[in-house]
Amino acid sequence: MPTPPRPTAQSSGGHHFAIGDIMVTALNDGMFTGSFDFLTHFPSQEAEALHRAAFRAIPPRLAVNNFVLRIGDTVALVDAGCGSAMGPDMGRLTANLDALGIAAADIGLVLATHLHPDHVGGLVDGDGKAVFPNAELVVHEADYRFWGDDATLAGATSDMDRGFVQLARTTIAAYAKRTRVVTQGEVLPGVSIVPEPGHTPGHSGWRLESGGDQLLIWGDIVHMPGVQFPHPEAGMGFDVDGAQAIATRKRIMDMVATDRLRVAGMHLDFPCFGHVTRSAGGYAFVPEVWSPSV
Repeated sequence: MPTPPRPTAQSSGGHHFAIGDIMVTALNDGMFTGSFDFLTHFPSQEAEALHRAAFRAIPPRLAVNNFVLRIGDTVALVDAGCGSAMGPDMGRLTANLDALGIAAADIGLVLATHLHPDHVGGLVDGDGKAVFPNAELVVHEADYRFWGDDATLAGATSDMDRGFVQLARTTIAAYAKRTRVVTQGEVLPGVSIVPEPGHTPGHSGWRLESGGDQLLIWGDIVHMPGVQFPHPEAGMGFDVDGAQAIATRKRIMDMVATDRLRVAGMHLDFPCFGHVTRSAGGYAFVPEVWSPSV
């Protein structure tokens, strides 16, 4: 009898979690190799020591996650991953949706945490056209204005920065007739925007509330879990306003630890649901225990 082939990749990267009547599915868009040099206000040597002590990969590997929300008859996305913006090992959204039996035309809303490439790259194809023909793009007004401002493009000082701005502007153009800009409040039953400025001007989380349960999908509050939970003062070079991003991270971590609010994040280790606790002057992440039932 022939030996079954050895797998070279995990099965479809999806994980379901029920928040009352809201079904949340975390999707893994891939992982990319980062660098401790991404960090600001924190020594790279100490960051590497933290990773070694916690048996984490060196150089660091960063997960990219996005989410499907099913609320009644509505199917929504929270972010859309990288698309083709970050190489062939990323951009698994379409395959993950196919595995769930969800067609592009089924997506009614896309709730953007912000307009960086690893969050909106999956919204447009190689020709700059909308991947989701029926979806309304919902984004914080400050992010919409920042990335659409000619001054932002003019101020980009590197090819990477210019690429960030151009992809954001391509996304804005592709969904121009189907965009809703918001600053506060509920956008779907039980789904509200939570402004978290700093990483970008309009960086936001999305708070889900249903059946007495809650979840904050907090976007990019954390990029490197092995460093930024114990040391929330560690920033990222991608932050538009570094000081504000650090203040926001500390505020959000304090809030979710105090309120015992479950969180999920775009760069938390997949499947990325859990709680935040206080630990040794900083914080720690306690992953939600996997369950075979939803």
